[in-house]
Amino acid sequence: MLIRYFAGAAEAAGAQSTHVDASDMDAGALVQMLGRENPALEQVLKVSSLLADGVRITSPSTSLTEVTQLDVLPPFAGG
Repeated sequence: MLIRYFAGAAEAAGAQSTHVDASDMDAGALVQMLGRENPALEQVLKVSSLLADGVRITSPSTSLTEVTQLDVLPPFAGG
């Protein structure tokens, strides 16, 4: 899966995007894995919205099996 980071998430990740194999993960497990590898990113992920193929993830138990792209959107100024 392609993970795209925006704004402060890209800064914390040190990249605009990355690829991971998340075929057997749910959203919560992926967030934990990414945070474990990068404490700065962990803080951003806690407050970010995640979009799986353009659809907002509202539960950490959401399966990522069929997802090809995940966008990490931290809060932007004014909202």
